[in-house]
Amino acid sequence: LEEDIGPGDRTSEAIVPPDVTGTCSIVAKAEGIVSGLPLAEAVLQRVVPQATFVHRFQDGEPVEPGDRLAEVHGPIRGLLTAERTALNFLAKLSGIATLAACYVDAVANYRAVILDTRKTTPGWRALEKYAVRCGGARNHRMGLYDMVLIKDNHIAAAGGLSAAVRRAQEADAELPIEVEVSSLAALEEALGLRLDRVLLDNMDIATLRKAVGIAGGQVFLEASGGISLARAEEIAASGVDAISVGALTHSAPALDVSLELNT
Repeated sequence: LEEDIGPGDRTSEAIVPPDVTGTCSIVAKAEGIVSGLPLAEAVLQRVVPQATFVHRFQDGEPVEPGDRLAEVHGPIRGLLTAERTALNFLAKLSGIATLAACYVDAVANYRAVILDTRKTTPGWRALEKYAVRCGGARNHRMGLYDMVLIKDNHIAAAGGLSAAVRRAQEADAELPIEVEVSSLAALEEALGLRLDRVLLDNMDIATLRKAVGIAGGQVFLEASGGISLARAEEIAASGVDAISVGALTHSAPALDVSLELNT
């Protein structure tokens, strides 16, 4: 709000008298999954504390073009001042929820679950991961603190996969440990260690199938690396337990929504 309003909303303050009240509708302009309505409400009520906000939909529900997601009543000047910030939150989060739902639908016939990643907008992680859940997908780790995820640079710095895992186990035996591998040989080495999960990084479909066969259900397998919606189903068909998709949060297009004054 501060970055948008600055010293004042010059347009609304010039045109709309402060005592004029009315009702506005938040309207969906495209098909999708809504997420962020409580946040839009909070933004509008921050500017217009006396505003009343009536939900017509709840986060996580599908919407169609023309659906009235909510109605808000109060001083029109303040509602117009808060409009863009409220819609920015709602559009961005609904876009993430919508894309997440598309991935979830693509793998619905398989065991694999869709996970997000830490590739989030700085400052928005909790919000974007909430939107992922609204779309039916699941959250991976929230940050660096709630899981040990040993990647290629950690392995290089430790002098090898086994050494990296051993150090992680010695440092904190309570946290789940996942290790990233990019070859079947590395997978076989990882299976000989006491691990919770293995991340199969940038493997083609044939290699993923072999990896699933080699693991034989011994460990939770997560596929990752440049996964598009077009490839999600065939990756799920390989038999992996999860598919992590950075695009859910870093590439989701915003859902088109608008605020319309009821006349």
